[in-house]
Amino acid sequence: MAKIVLAMSGGVDSSVCAHILTQAGHEVTGVFMRHGIRSETNGGPENVPIRRKHGCCSEEDAADAQLVADRFGIPLHIMELHEEFQSIVSYFVREYSTCRTPNPCIVCNAELKFGKIFEYADSLGADFVATGHYARITKNESPNGPEFRIVRGADPKKDQSYVLHRVPREKLPRLLFPLGDRTKEEIRMMAEEAELHVAHKRDSQEICFIPDGDHARFVKEYIFRETGAYPDTKGNFFTTDGKDLGPHEGLERYTIGQRKGLRLAFREPHFVVRLEPETNRVVLGLHEKLARTELNASEAVWHIPTPTDPFECEVKIRYRSPSVPAQVIPANGGRFRIKFHEPVYGIAPGQAAVCYAGETLLGGGWID
Repeated sequence: MAKIVLAMSGGVDSSVCAHILTQAGHEVTGVFMRHGIRSETNGGPENVPIRRKHGCCSEEDAADAQLVADRFGIPLHIMELHEEFQSIVSYFVREYSTCRTPNPCIVCNAELKFGKIFEYADSLGADFVATGHYARITKNESPNGPEFRIVRGADPKKDQSYVLHRVPREKLPRLLFPLGDRTKEEIRMMAEEAELHVAHKRDSQEICFIPDGDHARFVKEYIFRETGAYPDTKGNFFTTDGKDLGPHEGLERYTIGQRKGLRLAFREPHFVVRLEPETNRVVLGLHEKLARTELNASEAVWHIPTPTDPFECEVKIRYRSPSVPAQVIPANGGRFRIKFHEPVYGIAPGQAAVCYAGETLLGGGWID
């Protein structure tokens, strides 16, 4: 029997984790991370729980997590991370403000979920930390001792290894992913069989601190609260050959590769090819204009010995994109270049380029 701290979100995945771990006889303590968002109340900004549904840290979610914890007879600790979470929100706004496409889940996993929860686990003397991520951890013996690696989850539609690439590898020996060998359908069935009230609760689709999905509105209102003025990001659409197509609604509403929401009529589909913060231009073009054969990345986190020589691997440039063959060329200062064997489309600065050898996560970095 092991002493395990389990991250509980009130969703079906972490709830089934609680079922699996308690059924196996482990001593489990649940942790619910209350993030909160900045809201104008009582005349000033303060951090409050997210009340609207569709996030992953709403008051409803906290109540669901408590019900599941009570069902399995495990304590649930509410971890108040309002202030700490502001760094994630600030990162998100800063990236959008510089025409980059952020991925706050990656940052949250590395800095909060696998930072603060491990600190709490240490305070309890826990052996492991468990989460409901769809990923796996392997252990292989080497001359230097055991090596732990993150590998893709068994369900390719739900694999979350991409968003885990910045989790420090020294934490892997104490990390458990109880769902990694299962599919989402199996998890739903297990929840039904265990008669969990969250068995058919829908998965969170939006960023937890923007439950309505309106990123642009959130960014503009956040900047207004911080500076007292709304950012002036309106400008015009242009084609790649310089034709002015008229006004757009603000740079923060667009990202590289975007097709929907342009509100322009074309004979052939057009996509956002480039954002120009110096001129507030949004440059549109045909799909072929999105093609790239290489990219630069920085702030690398490696789950292997830090590479110094070029190597072949597969690379994902977005969470939902397939991994494609490429060569990685390491450079100094955590930087590296990726050369793709075939053109890829829609490379967005601010997203992560994550490297794999087959199923095994090698590491990754932020796309420049």
